Amino acid sequence: MLHLEHLSLNIPDTNKPRVVIIGGGFGAVNLTKDLPDKDFQVVMLSKLNYYGFWPLLYQVATAGLEPESIAEPVRKIFDDRKDFHFRFVRVTNIDPAAKTVTTLIGSIRYDYLVIATGTTSNYFGNQQIKQHAFGLKTLDDAVNLRSQLLQSFEQASMTRDPETRQALLNIVIAGAGPTGVELAGSLAEMRRHILPRDYPGLDFKQMNIYLVDGLDRVLPPLSPESSKNTHEYLEELGVIIKLNKLVDSYDGHTVKFKDGEQIRSQTMVWAAGVAGAIIEGLPAEVVERGRYLVNTFNQVQGYEDIFAIGDVAVMKTDKWPKGHPQVAQPALQQGAHLGKNLVRQLRNQAWQPFSYFDKGSLAIVGRARAVADLPGNKTLRGFIAWVAWLFVHVYYLIGFRSKLIVLANWVYRLFTYQRGARIIVRPLIKEEDKMGEVFVRQPAN
Repeated sequence: MLHLEHLSLNIPDTNKPRVVIIGGGFGAVNLTKDLPDKDFQVVMLSKLNYYGFWPLLYQVATAGLEPESIAEPVRKIFDDRKDFHFRFVRVTNIDPAAKTVTTLIGSIRYDYLVIATGTTSNYFGNQQIKQHAFGLKTLDDAVNLRSQLLQSFEQASMTRDPETRQALLNIVIAGAGPTGVELAGSLAEMRRHILPRDYPGLDFKQMNIYLVDGLDRVLPPLSPESSKNTHEYLEELGVIIKLNKLVDSYDGHTVKFKDGEQIRSQTMVWAAGVAGAIIEGLPAEVVERGRYLVNTFNQVQGYEDIFAIGDVAVMKTDKWPKGHPQVAQPALQQGAHLGKNLVRQLRNQAWQPFSYFDKGSLAIVGRARAVADLPGNKTLRGFIAWVAWLFVHVYYLIGFRSKLIVLANWVYRLFTYQRGARIIVRPLIKEEDKMGEVFVRQPAN
C-alpha cells in the first residue's frame, strides 16, 4: 500500500508563468482552454478526476443517464497540451505571502492562483440533516441516490407492513430550485411510466413525491410567470408541493417541519441551498456568505495574483448587487474572460473588466414540459422550451462521445419511455432482524 509520504505533486520546473487552478469545473476548464500552452504552465488540482456536467446529475439519480455520459476525464480534455499538469489531490491551505498552495501530498508555488472550487451543500448548521439527507452535488451523490431509490422500491415490494411500505414510497425533496424541480418531475415520470412495469406488485398510486420550500413559489430564480407554469406542470404530474415550509430535522426515518408536521420517509433529498467551497488561508474579510469577494477582474479583494471565478466568487455590480447567480454561465464566462486577461497581462495590454451576459434560464419538468426565461423579458413554456432545453444541454456537454450518448438516450426514452440505468451499485448495509437479512438505508455522508 502506498503511503502519503511516498507521494509528491511532481510538477516540472518552468520559466513560464505558472497558473495554479483549484477545481475542475466549468470555470476551471474554460479558463484552461484560453491559456495558450506555449505561454503558460497550467497546474490543475482537484478532488475529482473528471469534469462533470452538473445540470444533468438528477438524470443520473433517476436512472435516465449513466454517470459516464455526463462526465469526461480532465486528462482527456487536455491531452494535447504539453505543459498542462493535473493532480488528483485535495487542497488544504493557501499561503498568499509565500505564494504557495498546500495539498495532502505537498506544496506548489504559483504566479497566479485561481480558485474555482464551486459549491458544497449548505445545511445551515443542521448536522442531523447533513448526516441523514441525500445530497446531489457530485456523481457519487447521484449514483448513491439512484441506488437508495431502487433499494427502497425493492424493499417496498417485499415488506408486509403498510406503514413501512409507505415510508419507503415517500420521497421528500427539500428545495424547489432548479435541482429540486427537475428531480421531482423526473421521479413523477418514473412513477407514471417506468416503475409500475418493474414492480407490478406495488401500487404506485401510494408513492408520494413531496417538493418543499421555505419560499412562496417554486423556481424562485426564474420569473413569476415561469414559476407559475412550473407549479402547474408539477401538479399535473402529481407532485405534492409544500411552500412556506421549513424542514426542522431529519433522522433518516422522519422529516419534521418547523410547523410540527411530520412525514415518514426513508429518502429525503437536500437541494435547499449551497455555499462556496472555501479554502483555509485567506483572511475572513475577503469572504462574504461563503463566497470570495472579487473585483471586476475576478481578483480576490486585496490580492493582485489570486482570483476566484464561478460559484465561489461574488462580484457585486449595479446590475448584480448580490453577485451573479450560482449557475453554469457565469463560471463559463468568467473562466474564458480571465484567461484572456492573463494573456493581455503577458503582452503588457490593459485588462478588460468582466461583464456578464445573461443568456437566460431553463428548467425542465418532464416530457414536453419546460420553462425558459430569455433575454428581453421573454418567456417560453411547453414543447418549445423543452426542445430548447435539450439543445442547450447537449451543446454544452464536452466531447463528441458524451453528446452522442446523451442524445441517443433521450431519443430512446422519447419513443419508449424506458430508462436503462436502473441498477444498484453501492455496497449494501445489512442488519439482522426477525425476518432475517434485509436491506436498510445507507446514510449519504
